[in-house]
Amino acid sequence: MTASTPHPGPHGRCPGPLDLDSTAQLMHRIGSRLGTALHSIGARGGHPYPAPRRSGTRPPVLVAVAHGSRDPGALRTVTALLDRVRALRPGLSVRLGHIELNEPLLPETLAETEATLRTGRPAAPGAGPGAGTGTGDSGAAAHGAVLVPLLLSRGYHVKHDIPQILADSAPALRAVVAAPLGPHPLLAEALHARLTEAAGDPRGPEGGLDGYDGVVLAAAGSRDPDGARDTGRTARLLGARLGGIPVVPAYASAAAPTVPEAVRELRTRGCRRVAVASYFTAPGRFAALCAQAAPDGLAAAPLGAHTAMARLVLHRYDEALAAAAPPAARTSPVRAAGPGPGSASAA
Repeated sequence: MTASTPHPGPHGRCPGPLDLDSTAQLMHRIGSRLGTALHSIGARGGHPYPAPRRSGTRPPVLVAVAHGSRDPGALRTVTALLDRVRALRPGLSVRLGHIELNEPLLPETLAETEATLRTGRPAAPGAGPGAGTGTGDSGAAAHGAVLVPLLLSRGYHVKHDIPQILADSAPALRAVVAAPLGPHPLLAEALHARLTEAAGDPRGPEGGLDGYDGVVLAAAGSRDPDGARDTGRTARLLGARLGGIPVVPAYASAAAPTVPEAVRELRTRGCRRVAVASYFTAPGRFAALCAQAAPDGLAAAPLGAHTAMARLVLHRYDEALAAAAPPAARTSPVRAAGPGPGSASAA
């Protein structure tokens, strides 16, 4: 199950849905686009040749917006992801805010960020996970912040919740809301890596990931139809990355099909061994429920602090800055901008 050499699995490839194009043509097209998109992102996460900044100024603060979870592993995972983001972009102030369930909550992080940028004083030592890099934000007051949702598809949180929290908590903060992380080819890379880790050694008796001929992409779910569309696009990207095997989206709540229903669909299409890919940024209740439904014992870990995730966070940050700048001032500091696309929730 590699992108270059599709593997039929021990019982043969289960057929995918018919299309006007042949499967080979479709996979070639998607694979070509995936490679082009990955090439366009530099090793530090953004564009290969980032726009120069004026000397003596700092870039806008990156405020990562996580959903939050009662699972204690969620905060640890998100913190590790942001540590990797900081390592990829030294000097960038990176802060964290949660929509619910974990501290720091987003309103607190935004209010603190607004105050820090206004006064030019760095966050106090020991200010907690919402604080910046420790280098201070002096000189960044005119540049504002970019809110990057650590969410994987459009939905209510980024379309409504995050802009409303921004307006209520930090009305004077000049900020822009970036697009959610998905869909993007970098997510297909991270999903493939997590599946490979879970499947084990391909030389073993089970054949590693090559021993599976169908995948369920398990996501949180959203009532917003854009959420299902985005998850479907990620499923197609992952299928291409896996060499063309069928990947069916499934949801923990608010949308259909469920993981067991998606497994049954793959069975009717002839799949004998089905893996579950965890389309969640961090551990949580929904991720655990989806993993428990894995029919053949293979449930991948959430995306977590994978390098591709850190690169994608920076890519969304850079993308939002580029979109917010007026055409005649693409290298100027970010101006006030409206909220971006939305994202589905995670547990």
